[in-house]
Amino acid sequence: MKRQFDDIQLGSIELFVLAAEQEGFTPAAQIAGVTPAAVSRSVARLEERLGVRLFVRTTRRIRLTDSGRAYFEQCRQALAQLVDAEREVTGRQVAPAGLLRISAPTPYAHHRLLPALPRFHARYPDVSVEVHISNRNIDFADEGYDLAIRGREPGDSNLIARKLEDAELVLVAAPDYLRRAGRPRTLDDLARHPCIQFDLPSTGRRIPWLFHVDGTPLDVATNGPYTCSDDVLGIVTLARHGAGLVQTYRFIVEQDLARGDLVELLPAHGGRSRPFYLLYPHARHLSLRVRTFVDFLMEQVRPAAA
Repeated sequence: MKRQFDDIQLGSIELFVLAAEQEGFTPAAQIAGVTPAAVSRSVARLEERLGVRLFVRTTRRIRLTDSGRAYFEQCRQALAQLVDAEREVTGRQVAPAGLLRISAPTPYAHHRLLPALPRFHARYPDVSVEVHISNRNIDFADEGYDLAIRGREPGDSNLIARKLEDAELVLVAAPDYLRRAGRPRTLDDLARHPCIQFDLPSTGRRIPWLFHVDGTPLDVATNGPYTCSDDVLGIVTLARHGAGLVQTYRFIVEQDLARGDLVELLPAHGGRSRPFYLLYPHARHLSLRVRTFVDFLMEQVRPAAA
């Protein structure tokens, strides 16, 4: 194999990543034990080699350009894999370490992922976790994520999908609303109530409500004066304040139901669910921190889904 990088170029990449993480040449130099001028020269060499600007420089700070951000994510991931490979070969990685980057949708992040992270950190204190909370589909290669949680199985054959759970759906409303408007007794009654809508970020389409009728699945299109997009927790907030009916995941509202802040409706037609998957790229070498977190999250979620 022909050499692509010499020792100076590899060192320049390390200093570039450090400068990007520290958002400055001086703090990067302090950590690396070199001068700020040496860091600046290393970055300049990289920019000359690549033919692009990596940083926008001002008198007070530096900021990654769009090209610099893309290059940084790739370099950071590559350096982390080199460290993991060396530790694995030498037997020095007895515990997972390093940065773990996860993308998760709003409801799953707040009600499943984030509550579990302190337990993960207690077990593996050398792993730092960066969580991107959004319903937007991310690009693993371009954005440098290790894992993603999504509400549907991917069509991308380059990704491994592990089902975390089938999350049960439940129809709810606030007691104040039900005192004013009455309780729906049948699915046909939904047409006479304001049904709070959620638009899928990926398509802009409204999500149908899922029910059972005599054991047969039935998808129902509903209507109402309120629509939220991107953040599904918004529809629950509206329901809590008496805006109408909403169908959402039971794990989001289980405490509201226990306190009586929300009331479950039409339970005889309930029981439908939507899946959540843990996604990560196919790779010969999956870092120890990623393997450890996958096992941890599967362990944490499955008892809740049982």
